[in-house]
Formats: sequence, structure tokens, C-alpha cells
Amino acid sequence: SMLNGATKLIMMKSDVMDSFEEIKVCVGYEHEGQVSTAFPFELSDAYKPVYKTFKGWKTDTSKCTNAEDLPEELKQYISFIEETIGVPVVFVSVGPDREQTILRSPL
Repeated sequence: SMLNGATKLIMMKSDVMDSFEEIKVCVGYEHEGQVSTAFPFELSDAYKPVYKTFKGWKTDTSKCTNAEDLPEELKQYISFIEETIGVPVVFVSVGPDREQTILRSPL
């Protein structure tokens, strides 16, 4: 995994993004016409972030009780995270209450 040996992830606060029109994820940095996925050690305005944009789900996820209830756009966003870092998102939090934590896949 690209995440310090983590083998599973918990996605918190997904409900905070319920009203977003779109969600941008930085997938690289462009410098002098070249794109790199490595974070530049030299912070400079010469490095421009490259974004992948996802359509927002514009749905109240706080009422979701299982993974099938999650909006398709959120499922796509989660799949992108999993594919990019190579680690499964096993829980998704859709609100502040303990009951608002959804198990997506077996532990």
C-alpha cells in the first residue's frame, strides 16, 4: 500500500460532502510540462496541481444504512480512492452517530 502499511481504511465525514457540486482530488503535479504523481519537495508556484474531478452526489447520505444505499457518485469516489492507494475502504461514516457508520466489506 502507498499508505504506510495500512491494510484497511475508514472514510470519515463523507456526509460533509453531501452538498458539493463536484469534488476535486489532486492526482499529480505539473512542472515544466511534465506531470508527476510524487509530491514536490520544493514548494513553488512553478508546480501546478492536476485534479481529477468527480460529480458530487447532492444527496443526504445521513439516512443511508448500508453500502447499497450510498449514492452511485459516492461509490465511484470511494472506488477511485481504493484503486489509487491499493487499500480497501471498509467503513464509511455518514454522520456523527455510531449507527451512521456503514460496513462496506468484511473485516
